[in-house]
Amino acid sequence: MYDILIIGGGPAGVSAALTAHSRGRTPLVLSNPIESNPLARAERVSNYPGMPDVTGQTMLEVMTAQLDVAGIERVESKVVQIMALGDRFLCAAGSEVYEGKALILAMGHMPQRGLPGEQTYLGRGLSYCATCDGMLYRQKTVAVLGFGAEAPEEAAFLAGIGCKVLYFGRGPKPDRWDDAMEYHQAARYTIQGDGSRVTGLEADGSLYAVEGVFLLRDSVVADSLLPGLEMHDGHIGVDAAMATSVPGVFAAGDCVGKPYQVAKAAGEGNIAALSADRWLTASTEGV
Repeated sequence: MYDILIIGGGPAGVSAALTAHSRGRTPLVLSNPIESNPLARAERVSNYPGMPDVTGQTMLEVMTAQLDVAGIERVESKVVQIMALGDRFLCAAGSEVYEGKALILAMGHMPQRGLPGEQTYLGRGLSYCATCDGMLYRQKTVAVLGFGAEAPEEAAFLAGIGCKVLYFGRGPKPDRWDDAMEYHQAARYTIQGDGSRVTGLEADGSLYAVEGVFLLRDSVVADSLLPGLEMHDGHIGVDAAMATSVPGVFAAGDCVGKPYQVAKAAGEGNIAALSADRWLTASTEGV
């Protein structure tokens, strides 16, 4: 049981973790690898105090190293589901489940349009995590929509446990490739079903009969991660204390709105951690 689970390892998440640690709290940072962070692709960041004219990759490496020096625990894994249980939160990441008393969402802004059928069949043949749910589809035909950096590896896991994998990617076939998988490309997708379960995937007008679809993005849309989370124009709704509509859940950084700037994200991460600390204190005292 951690005091605060922090989803995201960018400037907002790192700032939140350092502040929580300084307040005597035990944070856990759950994030994708640095290479998956959009900031890592920035050629130069020139307006962040103390780190002039560095690449985004360098900035993230320095911030991550600061977490390690402080002894703050972090796990590189994609969070695919969060459950609010009243007095605690459960976060499913990969094949593991982590438990915390409070939650800070700092996963950045990933503009994603839901695919037709996505909300209808989520949990009914549609999954966001191959390593979590793959064993349910052994010896079955599945489609993998490879929209994230780790998708080829997750798809290879499915092939390794006996699934027939139809992989749909963007651009050329990935370097990391299992020849047992079929490779396809398409621009438009619809998840098909009979109302209760997935039965197929339509890709650019062609229908593929499958028993499961794995939609593998670098991150899951916030309100799909945590049902009941209030959203505004694709961003998480927060108040001045960075509190969301769900008690005990705070958010910071690009996921709460523009401007998408490192300095703003770091400041909001600090506020979110201070607010989470106050919320935990009040919960303990029964206030």
